[in-house]
Amino acid sequence: MRRATTFLSTLLLAVMLFAVPGALSPAQAQNPIQADGQNPMGARPTADSVNEEFLFKQESKIRGRVSIPDGKSANLIQPQGREYQNFRERWLPWIGALTILGMLAALGAFFLFRGRIMMEHSQESGKKILRFNAFERFTHWMTAVCFIILSLSGLNYIFGKRLLMPLIGPEAFGAIAQWAKYSHVYLAWPFMLGVAFMFVLWIRDNIPNKVDWAWIKAGGGFIGKGHPHAARFNAGQKGVFWMVAGFGAAMGITGLMMLFPFALTDINGMQVMQVIHSVIGIIFIAGILAHIYIGTLGMEGAYDAMGSGKVDLAWARAHHDLWVEQEQARTASGPQLKGHPAPAE
Repeated sequence: MRRATTFLSTLLLAVMLFAVPGALSPAQAQNPIQADGQNPMGARPTADSVNEEFLFKQESKIRGRVSIPDGKSANLIQPQGREYQNFRERWLPWIGALTILGMLAALGAFFLFRGRIMMEHSQESGKKILRFNAFERFTHWMTAVCFIILSLSGLNYIFGKRLLMPLIGPEAFGAIAQWAKYSHVYLAWPFMLGVAFMFVLWIRDNIPNKVDWAWIKAGGGFIGKGHPHAARFNAGQKGVFWMVAGFGAAMGITGLMMLFPFALTDINGMQVMQVIHSVIGIIFIAGILAHIYIGTLGMEGAYDAMGSGKVDLAWARAHHDLWVEQEQARTASGPQLKGHPAPAE
């Protein structure tokens, strides 16, 4: 009996010795990793696995397969998309913040240095002269109101999720962003119409000439005392006019190309349009901030030109003397101004 028990124990031990390595070998074959991170064949699964960079080296795009006729929908990732995302999420907020805050800081410093440009009072103060008629003022304010709303909705696109959403929460921000999108799309049309109207109304009075160069050399009345000669629009106002005309046209063209996607360009072209649209928009906002400053806080009497349309005659003589001469000569109303010496060239 003892011999039989010993024989069975020896047989069972032998079976176990042969069975255990065979049971472990499939697992080792599936994951044959050694202590140095390599399997017996010398491969490194993590390092050798297919990744995004490897796929981009093989082809410029990562594509899938689709059954719909629109073949471009199979593009999952492309290098241009990553470049645009990097610009949109990293560079654009910095460009916008530095440009707009820099302009506000510059205007604040100028106000502290120069103060408000006060109206020169004289015996003619109290008399009014028509500067802009009703249609000109309507065109200006229609365009201005649209521009302000377009600017706020555009800045929400850049800074909203960084500044506004943490304050009001995602649900309220989502509702505001949706309405901002609607306002941006629909108010773009009267804005473009207003820019076109202003171009037609004021192009004749905004052609640069030698008087403008003399105005610039004299500092435009912002530096020192006294005011250089100017016609209906001085060199600074002409600069604003051409900025509005040029930037307004560029914003309109790029905006229409994004509003009607793939009509004239592909996805890469649309990304380029977004870059141009956003950068010009930021510079546009900074320039208009300077325009608003001069028309309100920076210069006494300037707001009346677009408020009531009439300005004090003494103010007009000081800032636009050549224009006053032309108006009084044209209407033959009131005493004619004495001629001024020709501006220095």
